[in-house]
Amino acid sequence: MKKHLLAVAVTALAAGSVFAQANDTLAKIKASGSVTLGVRESSGLSYTLGNGKYVGFHTEMGEIVLHDIQKQLGLAKLDIKYQPVTSQNRIPLVTNGTVDLECGSTTNNAARQKDVAFAVTTYVEEVRTVVKASSGINSIKDLNGKTVATTTGTTSVQTLRKHERAGGIDFKEVFGKDHADSFLMLETGRADAFVMDGSILAANISKSKNPADYKIVGEVLSVEPIACMLRKDDPAFKKAVDDSIKRQIADGSLAKLYDKWFMQPVPPTNTKIGLPMSEATKAAWANPNDKPMEDYAKK
Repeated sequence: MKKHLLAVAVTALAAGSVFAQANDTLAKIKASGSVTLGVRESSGLSYTLGNGKYVGFHTEMGEIVLHDIQKQLGLAKLDIKYQPVTSQNRIPLVTNGTVDLECGSTTNNAARQKDVAFAVTTYVEEVRTVVKASSGINSIKDLNGKTVATTTGTTSVQTLRKHERAGGIDFKEVFGKDHADSFLMLETGRADAFVMDGSILAANISKSKNPADYKIVGEVLSVEPIACMLRKDDPAFKKAVDDSIKRQIADGSLAKLYDKWFMQPVPPTNTKIGLPMSEATKAAWANPNDKPMEDYAKK
């Protein structure tokens, strides 16, 4: 009987330890000597080159954050494991402990803040419209009677319809299976415009046969703060992540990283995206914060 009680006590202790570690990522990293970084396979901020190699502005920034944490913990070596995530599974993989830090292209919003925490904002996305330079389309009102493409599973066209300047504007919607397919619709004349995140539009233009044939026009349809995501109720880990990002902003290394990934030729095609840093991103860096998207929408 005593042995049974002892076994129960040990099991309870072990369970308590696992629970504690789930909310103490620094202790988990120090004990295991490893950490799992959540990355995307096809995003403007995080993408794969194949063969388990992940790159991009947010991926490299996340790696630097983890190296800073390695120094903080006094670890001689830290094994960074890469876990590709999707729009559907990224939050569950963070909350269940599979991913310790997700640096992909996740919008910080109030609904998500109920389940996860976010580091300070490192990129502010603007939903925009790309058209052919010769189209004569320069604003939302010019889309009246036109065909507008977007990608299945995204909310960009709904965002366009909700815009205050879209009243009385009537357009036809067509959907691409992915961003490349949506851009192809514009390229081949099946759509007059493609509405999506600015970084995705710029990346597709840079990869096109004749980038000068396209231009990003019109009003900003939505402003969304993008940030690395981590588990809730882990203030020590959040502080370590935030401190690293603030250090990268303060010493200019994050600006250099932005230049590397958005203003210089990047793999795999060695083309330049050519997306200068927005005023909204500059403002977020000047005053680091983890405010959700809803705060950006307030007038």
